Amino acid sequence: MSIAFTFPGQGSQAVGMGKDLADAFPEAAAVFAEVDEALGEKLSDVMWNGPEETLTLTANAQPALMAVSMAVIRVLEAKGLDLKNKVAFVAGHSLGEYSALCAAGTFSLADAARLLRIRGNAMQAAVPVGKGAMAAIIGLEHADVDAVCREASSLGSCQIANDNGGGQLVISGEKQAVEKAAALASAKGAKRALMLPVSAPFHSSLMAPAADAMRDALARVEKRDPSVPLVANVLAAPVSDAGEIARLLVEQVTGQVRWRETVEWFAANNVTTLYEIGSGKVLTGLARRIDKTVSGIAVNTPADIDTALAALLA
Repeated sequence: MSIAFTFPGQGSQAVGMGKDLADAFPEAAAVFAEVDEALGEKLSDVMWNGPEETLTLTANAQPALMAVSMAVIRVLEAKGLDLKNKVAFVAGHSLGEYSALCAAGTFSLADAARLLRIRGNAMQAAVPVGKGAMAAIIGLEHADVDAVCREASSLGSCQIANDNGGGQLVISGEKQAVEKAAALASAKGAKRALMLPVSAPFHSSLMAPAADAMRDALARVEKRDPSVPLVANVLAAPVSDAGEIARLLVEQVTGQVRWRETVEWFAANNVTTLYEIGSGKVLTGLARRIDKTVSGIAVNTPADIDTALAALLA
């Protein structure tokens, strides 16, 4: 019976996130100040005051979400949590892998912020606006969605980007092909096939230029083996070697986020509790839908931290 810490991805951002932590804990305030300094701008001001459309920009949302997650981690550690002794694994949804790796000591906080700023900019720049698209397919099995993507790929690149579990998959690629796949999915009996309001086709082969940018960026930063293993998005299996992790982070830019399989792997390996560290409760909801034997607990407010510590330090 063990514990894993999970870290949210894009879509969990909200104006005001982390402000209550900064006000309550000097350790949290220090994280936001360090991220601001690493980026050379007041990202914390955008996080706490908006506007929402500026926070939602990929290049801002990614380091901002990491900052909130790390603020929670630093407070937990200041109050006595020893990550290595209490937590068996870490995992993060897409950009959340960087948060997980920062928590586990692979990257410094400043390097994680800078890497995510590079990642966000590179993902945005990889594809001209309007060329790519993403769609959520609800209520079909993985194999059926894979089949419609293959059929639609006669019109261009189209693939599964996220397998979020509970019958929720996200597809990504060239706009025409994604629209065709969404129509095919509806014809196959999907409950919903919904085009998503995103600015780029994330986790698709069209992101290859961004993968190249991350390969270069990751080669230039200091990396340490994580203090606890990372269950990687593209493997849905644990890794502990910093060099292999860097390679998988590059692969992740164009590869599938295998979140359903990640939670299933946790359940099969005696992980009973997933603490979602950072903004929102998306991963906690997904865990509940994927495997009822795994409980999810979101930790993002001062009260959540007190509750989590009572359990973790018991």
